[in-house]
Amino acid sequence: MKNTILIVDDQEINRVLLAEQFKDEYNIIEAENGAQALKIINENKDLVAIMLDLIMPMLDGMGVLAELNRSGKIYHIPVFVITAADNMEILSSAYSLGAVDIISKPFQMVFIKSRINNIIELFRHRNELVDVVEESVEKITRINSRMIDALAALIEFRECESGVHVKRMRAVTERLMTALGILYPEYGVDRVTVSKIGEASILHDIGKIVITDSVLKKTDKLTPEEFEVIKSHTVGGCDILEQMYRDIMDSETYRFCCDICRYHHERWDGGGYPDGLVGDEIPIWAQAVGIADAFDALTSPRVYRPAFDFDTAVKMINDGECGAFNPKLLQAWNTLIKSGERFSDK
Repeated sequence: MKNTILIVDDQEINRVLLAEQFKDEYNIIEAENGAQALKIINENKDLVAIMLDLIMPMLDGMGVLAELNRSGKIYHIPVFVITAADNMEILSSAYSLGAVDIISKPFQMVFIKSRINNIIELFRHRNELVDVVEESVEKITRINSRMIDALAALIEFRECESGVHVKRMRAVTERLMTALGILYPEYGVDRVTVSKIGEASILHDIGKIVITDSVLKKTDKLTPEEFEVIKSHTVGGCDILEQMYRDIMDSETYRFCCDICRYHHERWDGGGYPDGLVGDEIPIWAQAVGIADAFDALTSPRVYRPAFDFDTAVKMINDGECGAFNPKLLQAWNTLIKSGERFSDK
C-alpha cells in the first residue's frame, strides 16, 4: 500500500510538476491553499511528507507551519518548504517552525526526489522508535501502578483497614493538587504529575509495615518512646523504597514516593517530623499529602474517639489543630470546599 504525500501550492503547474515525480511511489493529494491543506492533514493519518508553498491565498505556508507546530504534527511529518524567495529571515522562520528542507524554484527534480525520499525514510525510522519508547513507558507505568497497588494492599492488611483509606487519600491529594495548579500555575502542576502524585500518596505509610503490633495497634495513649517509634515510619518508608524499588520504579514516581513517605508529617512552621523542615523546604506534593492525611485521620473513627464530621474536620485543618499548613495549599483546600467538594470517594 502506497504512502501519501501532500503537495500544497496555489500554482497548478508546480503541483503537476512535483506530482509527476512522485506518483509512481506515493499517493498524491493536492491543495491550493493553506486552509485546504490543514483540512487534508487533519483527515489523513498516512501522510509521510508535505511539500508546502509559502506564498498562498487564504492561509499562507507560515500559517500552516505555525499550526502544525502548535498541534505537534510537525514532529511526525516532514515538511518541505517550496519557495522562489531567498530571503534568509523568512527561511530562518520556516526552519524555526519545523520545516526540514527548502525546495527552491525552479525545481531540480533529481535532487529533490532523492532528498525527500531520504528524509521520509529517516522520519519513518524515528517514528517507529518513538512508538517503541512510548510502548515501553506505558508498560513501565502499568508495572509501577500494579506494584504500588500491591504495596498499598499490604499496608491496609497490616493496619487491618479496608481499601477505602488509600482511595480516599488519593482522591483528596489529586483534587488538592489540581486546585493548587489552577490557582498557582508557578508550581507547574499538570494532569500527568497530579496522577503520579496521587498514586504515590497511597504509599505514605508504607514504613508502618515494620512497626511492631504492640505499638502500631495499641489502644491506649502512646508513651513518648512509643510515639518516637511511630514517627520512625517516615524514614523507614524511604528505606523500604530504596532497598526494594529504586531500580524498578521510574525516577519521577520514585522521587514522589520517597518525598511523600518521609515528609508528609512535616509542617509549614517547622513543627513537624522527622527533619523539622520549614516552608517550601517541604516538597509541595508531601505538603498536599499532609493535608489529605490529616483530613482522613479526622474523619475516620479511632479506638479512642469517633470520627469528626466533615465541617468540623475542615475547621480543624484551617485552625491549625493538625499543625500549620502552606497558606497557598489552604487556599486551594478552601476553594475546593466552597465549590461543594466533599471528597465523596470516601
